[in-house]
Amino acid sequence: MAEVYGSAQPRKRRRGRKLLVGFLVLLVLLVVALVVADRVAASYAERTIGDRVSQQLTNQQATAESPDVTVEGVPFLTQVARGEYQEIKILLRDFSAPAGNGQTIKMPTLDIRAKDVAAPLNTLRTGNGDITAGTVTGTGTIAYADLAALIDQEGLKVSEQDGKLVGTAPVQALGQTFQVTGTANLEVADGVVRVRFADVTAEGLPAIPLVQNIVDNYVKNLSYDLDVPALPLDLKVQKVEPKPEGLVVTAGADNVPLNSGGL
Repeated sequence: MAEVYGSAQPRKRRRGRKLLVGFLVLLVLLVVALVVADRVAASYAERTIGDRVSQQLTNQQATAESPDVTVEGVPFLTQVARGEYQEIKILLRDFSAPAGNGQTIKMPTLDIRAKDVAAPLNTLRTGNGDITAGTVTGTGTIAYADLAALIDQEGLKVSEQDGKLVGTAPVQALGQTFQVTGTANLEVADGVVRVRFADVTAEGLPAIPLVQNIVDNYVKNLSYDLDVPALPLDLKVQKVEPKPEGLVVTAGADNVPLNSGGL
């Protein structure tokens, strides 16, 4: 009996190892299947949103490289099951759009972030229904050389100094050329960025009424309304900030459809 009992123990151990190996293989296959399913679901959402943004660019006569869409958060499937998504990132490189009067606004990158995104699971399965973002924000930078070209005054150069937009330009007075410098006040209203220069100074410029009138008239010509074009996903300009790299434009929108639907 001891022999029979002793020989049964190795067989049990072998069966136990086989069951463990089988379980581990099954677990690995399940994880692989979930990873594949996760990527498929995320790719569908990214492709759908990218197609919508591309269509809006065409409708708005804007151009950019193909949208680079990324669904943030891993695993994606757990977000799909809840119908809630942490964040969707959309990068538009080499963005360009008409700004009226034959002018064009250019941004090397328009960085769009959609948050509080909601969609029923059935939407990702069938393509029917809406993917909606509670909030969408977009940030892009206009180079100072491009901004000066939009204002279109000969010799004007703009830059950032101490967090403010500063313009420098040549002014002819009394048969001489003087460099005048002014700080711009920036204001956003109804999608228009108003640029108004004030506190203008010019080293060596005589403080006489005739010369001051010349400077005042020139400064009035520097006043400019930057009509920011329609942006994808109903984004509206909310603020502008002078930064060392350029004029940073921030836009936003609420309750935005990210797949099909009206513009």
